[in-house]
Amino acid sequence: MTNFKSDFLRILSERGFIHQISDETALDRLFATETVTAYIGFDATAKSLHAGSLIQIMMLHWMQQTGHRPIALMGGGTSMIGDPSFKDEARKLLTPEDIERNLVGIRQNFAPYLNFGDGPHDALMVNNADWLMDINYVEFLRDVGRHFSVNRMLSFESVKLRLDREQSLSFLEFNYMILQAYDFVELYRRHGCRMQMGGSDQWGNIVNGIDLGHRMEDAQLFALTSPLLTSASGAKMGKTAAGAVWLDADMLSVYDFWQYWRNTEDADVTRFLKLYTTLPLGEIERLGRLAGAEINEAKKVLATEITAMLHGRDAAEKAEATARTTFEEGGLSQSLPTVEVPAEALKDGIGILSLFVTAGLAASNGEARRHIQGGAVRLNDQAVSDDRRAVTEADLTPEGVVKLSLGKKKHVIVRPT
Repeated sequence: MTNFKSDFLRILSERGFIHQISDETALDRLFATETVTAYIGFDATAKSLHAGSLIQIMMLHWMQQTGHRPIALMGGGTSMIGDPSFKDEARKLLTPEDIERNLVGIRQNFAPYLNFGDGPHDALMVNNADWLMDINYVEFLRDVGRHFSVNRMLSFESVKLRLDREQSLSFLEFNYMILQAYDFVELYRRHGCRMQMGGSDQWGNIVNGIDLGHRMEDAQLFALTSPLLTSASGAKMGKTAAGAVWLDADMLSVYDFWQYWRNTEDADVTRFLKLYTTLPLGEIERLGRLAGAEINEAKKVLATEITAMLHGRDAAEKAEATARTTFEEGGLSQSLPTVEVPAEALKDGIGILSLFVTAGLAASNGEARRHIQGGAVRLNDQAVSDDRRAVTEADLTPEGVVKLSLGKKKHVIVRPT
């Protein structure tokens, strides 16, 4: 580990955020002597970011905490194309209306982590549509395009991957890396931005921006990338079998978000505590030394701290209390994820398969049937073996609800209305 002099790089290094830096000696000196402005770009491909983006958001958070100015760059312009990096096929093209709707949602994801404003250390939220949507194409080709070597662009790993697999790479997508590089130049011009951060798969794109900044503005710009994270078993961060781990509570309940982190593999606990919480390193080391059944206490701390940063301390502790009631005390917590069904439907009886689909515990009747055949389905904590079983008013608990469970960790309350 490099002995950085600047607080920002030292914290990122100690906590495991750094994969690669373009010129670490010069960058460390810059952070140690000046207030640095740096950015990370986020394309608007959905109405919320998911847990896979948290490492980037935490890097911006630590920037601000150490006295620097972070920029969250919203890709209102680049989302019209979509980043082709390491994708097997072109992204679905979004309409301007889709993008604007997504941007409104994504902006809310940053509020718990960054303080936005006009001060020297306040975070900025900038939209690259401000300069990309009005570009004159011929002028852009002359002023910007002439600085790019197609030979070099073809050598990038993300491009070679598609070509080696003989998968189409459209001219539209090929332009994405040019636009991303141009974003860096515009942010330097408008805000004095000196560094771009991103995942390690963005290294080539970021270096393009450094080179373009040098050619167009004679500026010394920098790149810093974080490792692409997977769990100890190789699972991609922010994704589960049931779908994305959204940061928006309307798209994923606080309880389910908490539970995702509670289910962290033993080998990942210390690493995730460093990356996703602001707990002191000494406390993290203490938690990391817990073994056997005690490691579960460290996982609860991990889940509660991450959830508290995003959703607030009260919501995080409520989620933890819900889990304790459900798992440790064998009770029925009213704060579990809830779906409502018409009371009339329960009078006639609802098939267990369709109820599982309605509750979001299965994507189809066939998947629900396979779960039943595998012994994973429970109704009010009782195993279900008959896939033709109907759920009726007779199944309501004393609280007037039905509890559906898939395995030991997924539970939904069905409430008649």
